[in-house]
Amino acid sequence: MHATGQVAHADVPIEALPNAYSRAQRAGDPEFVPLLRRLGRFLPSDVRVVDIARAPSGFDARFSALRRHYAYRLSTAPYGVRPQLARYITAWPRTLDLSAMNSASQDLLGLHDFAAFCRHRDGATTIRELQRLDWSGDGDLITAHVSADAFCWSMVRSLVGALLAVGEHRRTAAWCRELLSAPARSSDFAAAPARGLTMIGVDYPPDDQLASRTLITRDLRSR
Repeated sequence: MHATGQVAHADVPIEALPNAYSRAQRAGDPEFVPLLRRLGRFLPSDVRVVDIARAPSGFDARFSALRRHYAYRLSTAPYGVRPQLARYITAWPRTLDLSAMNSASQDLLGLHDFAAFCRHRDGATTIRELQRLDWSGDGDLITAHVSADAFCWSMVRSLVGALLAVGEHRRTAAWCRELLSAPARSSDFAAAPARGLTMIGVDYPPDDQLASRTLITRDLRSR
């Protein structure tokens, strides 16, 4: 899995960054630019912090979120995936019926128990509100757009894997819909490979609603 829109937070005492602030003031930079540069030197080459900001009171990167957005990308080109993109796109050797996949996707939208699409975790709920799930094609490149208030473990890859079975006409749209009644992870399909998955964004409420959103998210949902 990859991410271009990951958000994280950390509690850092102001006295821990005095030199960063003074250097920024001397250079006329925003206050966190020196820290960004330092992180760029110390982090591995495939990880980058692209922005730092003061978080408002009550902010929690995980629990304050309203929704998360993912993209899953596949290539049906006969040669697979171009080398410069091979880390981010899954090669798929068979043709796919996007119309059938989009039809089946619409049946999965809304608030459901997605147990059939989630790997089990003790104490974790599998009830989620799936807000977007659709497919687009651009030549050989096929992209799934997936958004929800939250995702359980392996949920996006499992949704994609089930819908690929529909797109190959190995399964029907009705079968995909019926999976919502399964009480546990289904063994009727395989999750799509992690390679094609990218987290592309997180939405948050206005600052004055952050604390209340955290309480809602932490409340374990049940049927």
